[in-house]
Amino acid sequence: MLVLGSDYDIKSAVAWFAKAAQKGYAPAQVNLAVLHVNGWGVAPDYGVALSWLHEAAEQHYAAAYFNLGELYFRGAGVKQDYAEAFRYFQLGADGGDTYAQTNLGYLYDRGLGVKPDIGLAVRWYRKAANAGNPLAQCNLADLYSKGEGVPKDEAEAFRLYQAAAQKGHTGAEIQLAYRLALGVGAPRDQKSALAWVTAASAAGDNRGQELLRSLRSQLSPAEVKRATESAAQLRAAAEVAGKSAMLQP
Repeated sequence: MLVLGSDYDIKSAVAWFAKAAQKGYAPAQVNLAVLHVNGWGVAPDYGVALSWLHEAAEQHYAAAYFNLGELYFRGAGVKQDYAEAFRYFQLGADGGDTYAQTNLGYLYDRGLGVKPDIGLAVRWYRKAANAGNPLAQCNLADLYSKGEGVPKDEAEAFRLYQAAAQKGHTGAEIQLAYRLALGVGAPRDQKSALAWVTAASAAGDNRGQELLRSLRSQLSPAEVKRATESAAQLRAAAEVAGKSAMLQP
């Protein structure tokens, strides 16, 4: 996958993707669609995005199915339609796209566009999680923590949250912090807990503010300083691990 950096010439990327897309290269068609959906280097245009995604989907390109499913799931550029989102996620999941697999699991989990089936939700979450998808790892961890569709297993939940956190999933970072602070699924470690919740906060996720304040009040200034330094290192490592954007190879 392509990596976007601060010096990345997005306008040049648009031009190159457009040339390749016009020649029928499916990954470039999906990339061009993603740029138009997000307004990266071009004006946002769902019509153009949909056109390129359908062209790539006609070549049975899994990432195109995932992105079409996302648009129908969110009702972005099209009327929201969970059943249509399910259809596209199923095609993408069968084609090996881990985000389509994760979203398919979510639809089964919540009964959106399909009859609820926790067994199939676990199956698809696990398939994507085993391939390293952080969202799937976090969702599967939630199920292990609650004992839904799988035996309750806080140690396995901890392992999955940790795997997702290491890729920069801020929700997983906060869950990991709570578990380390309380000693759930792993030995209690307030310093590491503070580092993880600080990393999530630095990324803009403020759901762990109460824990952040509590830990800071319990640790010494020197310990807080070391945890803050560790958080910066965790965030930097996560950005490297998860910096490849939605662009396809």
